[in-house]
Amino acid sequence: MEIYLDANATTPVLPQAREAALAAMAEDFGNPSSIHSTGLKARALMDGVRARARRVLGADGGRLLFLSGATEGIQTAVLSALSALRDHAERPELLLYGATEHKAVPEAIRHWNALLGLNLQVLAIPVGRDGRHDLAWLREHAPRAGLVCTMAANNETGVISDLDGIAAALAGSTALWMVDGVQALGKLPLRLAERRIDYAPFSGHKLYAPKGIGLLYVRDGAPFTALLAGGGQEGALRAGTENMSGIAALGAVLAALEEGGSFRDHATLVAYRGQLAAALQKAFPGMVFNAPPEACLPTTLNFAVPGLSSKLLLDLFDAAELRVSGGSACSASKAQPSYVLEAMGLPGWQTASAVRLSFGPVADRAFIDEACARIRVCGESLRESCLDPSAPGQALPADGLTRFIVDGACCYLLADAASRRAVVIDPLPELTGRLAQWLRCQDYELAAVLDTHSHGDHASSAPALVAAVEKARGDVDALGWPHGADAVELGALRLTRLALPGHTQDSTAYLLQDEGKPGGGPRLAFVGDTVMPGALGRSDFAQSAPRAYGASLRRLAQAVGPQLLLLPGHDYDDRFATTLAVECAAQPLLADVLAGRLDDAGFAAAKARLEQGLALTEYQTVACGARIDSGCPLVASELSPEGLRNLLGGHPDLLLVDVREPYEQRLGQAPELGGAVRREAVALSGLPDALGRWLALPAGTPVVFFCRSGNRSAQAAQALRRLGHGQAWSLGGGLALWPRPPAGADAACAI
Repeated sequence: MEIYLDANATTPVLPQAREAALAAMAEDFGNPSSIHSTGLKARALMDGVRARARRVLGADGGRLLFLSGATEGIQTAVLSALSALRDHAERPELLLYGATEHKAVPEAIRHWNALLGLNLQVLAIPVGRDGRHDLAWLREHAPRAGLVCTMAANNETGVISDLDGIAAALAGSTALWMVDGVQALGKLPLRLAERRIDYAPFSGHKLYAPKGIGLLYVRDGAPFTALLAGGGQEGALRAGTENMSGIAALGAVLAALEEGGSFRDHATLVAYRGQLAAALQKAFPGMVFNAPPEACLPTTLNFAVPGLSSKLLLDLFDAAELRVSGGSACSASKAQPSYVLEAMGLPGWQTASAVRLSFGPVADRAFIDEACARIRVCGESLRESCLDPSAPGQALPADGLTRFIVDGACCYLLADAASRRAVVIDPLPELTGRLAQWLRCQDYELAAVLDTHSHGDHASSAPALVAAVEKARGDVDALGWPHGADAVELGALRLTRLALPGHTQDSTAYLLQDEGKPGGGPRLAFVGDTVMPGALGRSDFAQSAPRAYGASLRRLAQAVGPQLLLLPGHDYDDRFATTLAVECAAQPLLADVLAGRLDDAGFAAAKARLEQGLALTEYQTVACGARIDSGCPLVASELSPEGLRNLLGGHPDLLLVDVREPYEQRLGQAPELGGAVRREAVALSGLPDALGRWLALPAGTPVVFFCRSGNRSAQAAQALRRLGHGQAWSLGGGLALWPRPPAGADAACAI
């Protein structure tokens, strides 16, 4: 059962609204412009809904037209206002909109401002840390403004605008005023007739009506230009046959709102919000609210947790079947910091880590209680994963390799549960706090912090990490290797080093051996920037050793062979690992130096020409450091649920791998396939540790990866295919699209 807490994005359709829509389709289906009885019945229904909307909105005057939603309403209002301004003898200078306004508003203003040839200056009204408009600024600029656009309540933070204060700031100004009422409908009394608001758009799907139906209020005397011209519907204000089923459904919602039986009162909603806020504070003790709850809608909370990205939290909540968002649904897929929180002047970590939780005003206590219970479970899962920086929790012992990546740079954490020791390779300053928190939470000894090479553009963050865990660094060289040591040991794991001058004079590879497993050779190698997927590291830095590069590559080949997994210091294309065999197929220059067809001087000269961007006819490749294909042809690797079942039918040896992170795996379930299916749980961050094991499977063994949405599993499948295992697949759409059992009758699940 899912708990839907993203009501500011959209809501389910209220049962009585569904019934009204179906009845309109079956019985009142007439065209309201027709003059026969069926058309007249449809007209009567539409007029009844319009009258009810006037009562709910406090709009006994003015025009109220039905349209497709708030975006069309905003476009119509802006077009109407700017068309009127174009005809003014004395044009105003400014068009103003709130800095936290929905993007539909400034985009509409810019569009029509340019299209109508007005070319007026467009300015954002600043907001304070509480998200409310700077009324002094507005008062100063209002006399020169032709249009002012604000919102009644913000869609991301829930901050309620001071509409009366805005009206006072506009006193004496001739500016037209549009108020986006989308989030206020059903939650705030708007009293449109009592205010000087000229335009107010609304959207039905934000309040339990279907998508595709909305309202636009236009004050008496406010200029109006139709966005759509045609058959004269809606009193020639909006052409196009009316959406009768949508209007009927919206009418049912407005009836429920007016009658008061389904919607909770303000005090109850405030109490529910307080209950959710308390659950969040208990689950994530260090969290902060990005806007003061008392200044917001009683149905909205926007928060951030220090040290945790919004993506991590969204994945965590989704695994618990709690549906929340990182901000506006219209821009959620872009994964950018919230412009709303940036406008409020919040620090960068808050704007990049914000999570919005919003419920609808028909929510009941059982729904809120269940939401709080799941929030608490999410907090427990984070503590078990050592990801809550403010609480120690009860961590489950970690074992194996974890990869972190920041802007293409890779950092590796190697942990051994038996010895409770860990090594960090190629530390990154952005990860110092997180790694230190992890080590303290796990109570692991930091055996070493190693760099694969010195850096020309920054100092190593190894000393900062050592200091953060309050450990003496000991007698180590410039790359962190203990003086006099042949190896760094973590129980049965053993790290040795191999000098590979080239990228830099001190470039070094670290070879990992597992003495508890047969074979005795290296299990994998951390090679820094000596060999990267699709490229060789640059060798034109002041501290490079270009003439030694060729010999180093041959030394590496002798130590690891063609098939050992190489873990790079940079990975720009999510390839995770490579091998010399894969790279030789992609890079003729590398193949020639390893085969002895090119000596060290020739290799250095050819590589230098590549780095200078000169074309080489004998080496059809690209400059070092660029991204190039591995030579392994990639084919579509996505399976539908039906395709997965069919594949399993022909391959009972199929391996199903969950690549979600541990904090998600503890909460969410794997696809139910029936029967005995081989399963593994290997987080995407731990993929490099498992690739070698899967490559050792028989060539025809299907390996199917899954995650929440299909994005991470696609990366895993392509990584395994690039390395040569052609039977690697991803579950398309992830668990989000996996067929579920029929939902029960509990409507509270999706309120």
